[in-house]
Amino acid sequence: MPNQLKGVLFASLTALLWGFLAIALKVATQQFPVITIVWFRFVFAFLILFLYYFISDKSKLKILVRPPLFLVLAGIGLAVNYFGYARGIQFTSPTTAQVVIQLGPITLGLVGFLIFNEKIEKLQIIGFAVAFIGLAFFYLNQVTGLIESKLSLFNTGFLWIIGAALAWVIYASFQKVLVKTYETQLLNLFIFGLPALVYAPFVDFNQLFMSSLSQWLLLIFLGLNTLVAYGSLAFAFKYADVNKVSVIITLNPIITFIAMSVLYQWQVSWIETQRMDILTWAGAIMVIAGAILVVYFKKR
Repeated sequence: MPNQLKGVLFASLTALLWGFLAIALKVATQQFPVITIVWFRFVFAFLILFLYYFISDKSKLKILVRPPLFLVLAGIGLAVNYFGYARGIQFTSPTTAQVVIQLGPITLGLVGFLIFNEKIEKLQIIGFAVAFIGLAFFYLNQVTGLIESKLSLFNTGFLWIIGAALAWVIYASFQKVLVKTYETQLLNLFIFGLPALVYAPFVDFNQLFMSSLSQWLLLIFLGLNTLVAYGSLAFAFKYADVNKVSVIITLNPIITFIAMSVLYQWQVSWIETQRMDILTWAGAIMVIAGAILVVYFKKR
């Protein structure tokens, strides 16, 4: 199989997992505190990676004892990102979260220009404009007709997701520097481990241990999603062009929109769904199209 095709397949798997992640998180927030969900995702992924390095090369585990400062900051960034994203989904919806979180790669494009001295292309500037106009359009369409109490909750969730996107930029910026020296999965080992340690004192372990089989399966899916999605992304970047991979994973909100539309038609009771009109789709597509322009025409 050609390397480019391998890369596309790995990137597609990442996009698929991230597309369904938002839906699974929404269901989980109805059954567990957000802090418990986030902690479990981190600790599950950390334990798998720790076991891998413990068997393959114990010497690399010293990064857990003497991590570079940038790695600590990257871990804090991803810890805030995971919590803010889940909190935002709790107050809004999977579709809203998937659109707003695109501010992450869009803002990272600005960081590359302002901090890493990357050249900015004209089409990237157009992408920034399209994305922000689309986001404003999407927001106004979502809040139209909401009563005051629901509007307050929606705005709270909206701000949590914006915070999560900006925290992801912090994580990605430091990761951008660190990958020049360390292998990606070794960085992930610490980045997953630090939040697992920080969030542990706030976890309700009694509720966790008393959970049903279906609840445990949901948590395990979230943990596997974290590990497999980031692992697949690393392989995607290894085998395929960065621009191709970036575009594919940026399309993951489309999967969420399609899935939520299907669930609305099925009238399921286990997750709140709503009809997404043409204006909702238009705003979302503008944001995604703008993000694609930013990441695709980004200089290597």
